[in-house]
Amino acid sequence: NWLLSKGLKKGDNVIVSGSNSPEWAAVYLGVLYAGGVIVPLDHALVEKDFITLAKFSDAIMLFADSSRLKEKGIEALGLKEYVALDEGSEWTYVFDLKADEVKAEKIESKDLAAILFTSGTTGIPKGVMLSHLNIVADAWLAQSNMNISENDVFYAILPIHHAYTMLAVFIEALASGSKVVFGKKLIVSQMLRELKEGQVTMFLGVPMLFNKLYAGILAGVKKKGGAAYSLVKGMMGLSGFLKKGMGINIGKKMFGNMILDQVSLKDNRICICGGGALPASTFKGFNQLGIDFVVGYGLTETSPITHLNPIYAYKEDSVGKAIAGVECKVVDPDSSGNGVIYIKGPMVMQGYYKNPEATKEVLSDDGWLNTGDVGHIDKDNYLYLTGRAKSVIVSEGGKNVFPEELEDKFQLYTDIEQICIIGYMVDKKMKIEGIRAIIYPSDEYRKREGDVLKQQKHFEQIISEVNKDLPPYKKISMVTVVSEPLEMTSTKKIKRFEVQKKYKLEND
Repeated sequence: NWLLSKGLKKGDNVIVSGSNSPEWAAVYLGVLYAGGVIVPLDHALVEKDFITLAKFSDAIMLFADSSRLKEKGIEALGLKEYVALDEGSEWTYVFDLKADEVKAEKIESKDLAAILFTSGTTGIPKGVMLSHLNIVADAWLAQSNMNISENDVFYAILPIHHAYTMLAVFIEALASGSKVVFGKKLIVSQMLRELKEGQVTMFLGVPMLFNKLYAGILAGVKKKGGAAYSLVKGMMGLSGFLKKGMGINIGKKMFGNMILDQVSLKDNRICICGGGALPASTFKGFNQLGIDFVVGYGLTETSPITHLNPIYAYKEDSVGKAIAGVECKVVDPDSSGNGVIYIKGPMVMQGYYKNPEATKEVLSDDGWLNTGDVGHIDKDNYLYLTGRAKSVIVSEGGKNVFPEELEDKFQLYTDIEQICIIGYMVDKKMKIEGIRAIIYPSDEYRKREGDVLKQQKHFEQIISEVNKDLPPYKKISMVTVVSEPLEMTSTKKIKRFEVQKKYKLEND
């Protein structure tokens, strides 16, 4: 009502930007209900980038944390209204807004609902246009096989402006009558406290998060001694066999008090991992512990969910089967069956905002979206990802190597906080690339080992271990240990092309 009283018309764009909160959620829903288009912007953006996107979005109003509103360049945007998502500032607090009832224009399912800016890992932002139909269809179809109910509690710990949390947590919870706990910071100790206090049953995260949790679980068991570790691993093996092979889940009873309660997952029913490759060992381990662990796939351009592993028939190295309503095909497969993945369905975007050229590059006239991802589909229609088409490294003999496939091998090495695999030019004339690992060590390891030369030797040894199991054309031939963190997106993906620019070699 307040939005309409201030002159918001159907189709007007409104920015919301702030940390995860009920206030953020209320603005999102209020704008949609009034017939506007919501533009969620990353609250971690630096002022310059925020203003660039705000101007490009043609928004007429801004709802943001007061720390953003007080920035010098914000007032220069010349918007109709500026409202705070937090209390105690000079700007009006969103929950203090009042207005008489105003009738809104009728909203159609085909109308634009949201513009989501995505930088992916390329650093080039694009505004993905999603209709009400895109969002509602994805929320509805993604629920299959998970039996979500009003008794479930979702946990919003990843940034809510991102398509993954926005749809799979916030919208999905509303669609099923569930509750939402808004997490404050991505700090493990605080996260575990919130999981327990909120009695969370639906925990959605990214690979980095689940890898750290699983590595922490294993480290805790190892501290109890070799015999205890062997016993627990044996029990996990039995539990996993019964769960996957016979549909009998005894893991919660076996490990509830002993392990799951320690990491605040005793109340948890389903964990869902998206936003990148997850090691099969982590996927398998959580299932062995009695958690119904699901790995999925999708893009902002697909609202985002297109694939999920059924909890009753999961494959640890796959990102799952297409959800109802999704068509998926692999185009121009190589000798291994890997090709570019194309998606079609009611959740596929309308296009990129004010960018018909970029839209035409990825979206065909008959609705097929070129995802830019490479992979294959097995005989049971499960999808397997190999990597991004744009990041492929061409090694000697013309063999294609996907960095993501190699990075996956290092996810459980706890001395490595971040690893980015990139190519470097070995023979410019023949266009032959070598494979290089950029490694940022964990805080714990750096505190333990301050000598730079010893660090280099240690990580070269880890690379050698991994190389032993790789074919010659996939072996890593250069290791660079760096002293500062690699730049990441808000969903904890390394910005690969930023890393390539920063650590470019002279002969590249």
